[in-house]
Amino acid sequence: MSDIIRDFQGLPATCISDALNGLTNMDPAIKPVSDDLKVAGRAYTVKLRAADNKQVLKAIKEANEGDVLVVDGRGYVHNASCGDFVIGLAKTMGLAGVVIDGAVRDIEGIRELNYPVFCKGTTLAASDKHGTGETNVEISCGGAVVKPGDIIVGDADGVTVVPKEQEEEVLEKAKVKLEKDEKREKEILGDSEKVLAYIEKQLSK
Repeated sequence: MSDIIRDFQGLPATCISDALNGLTNMDPAIKPVSDDLKVAGRAYTVKLRAADNKQVLKAIKEANEGDVLVVDGRGYVHNASCGDFVIGLAKTMGLAGVVIDGAVRDIEGIRELNYPVFCKGTTLAASDKHGTGETNVEISCGGAVVKPGDIIVGDADGVTVVPKEQEEEVLEKAKVKLEKDEKREKEILGDSEKVLAYIEKQLSK
């Protein structure tokens, strides 16, 4: 894992979102299969036709260790973009996680893998394997533009995209935001008078 990916992994996704003015967040319905899971890594993208997941396998073969597989499943939730076996393939190949604008199945098996999977939910039906789609191209995932190599960060609050050309600037802004948040909490929380003073100040703006 590179230093910059490690730094992003140590930050709340909310701070990163704030550093980007909330403009690159994915649909808030895309959440981790377990709240304790977090993902950070460079995007390897997949564009699918709904109910066709052969390109997911192709992407798992092509992606580099540490990449995050980002799947444009067009938000379709009636057929799963993958199940626990395919997610197990991604984990075995060293991918950092999988983010899907769509659904998965075999949710209990996926949770047992203790591996970062973010999606819109679960379903029963499998997808076909016709091979329609592309890999390693610009996509839209959950309403956010994702280009290959962009940094993807996700946690229990959701997933945001850090454009590659802005990553250093965004990292520094997110660090400053976290420091400010932590300082505010330390100075105000636990003291009712300071809480009231803070609220009055906010209401007077």
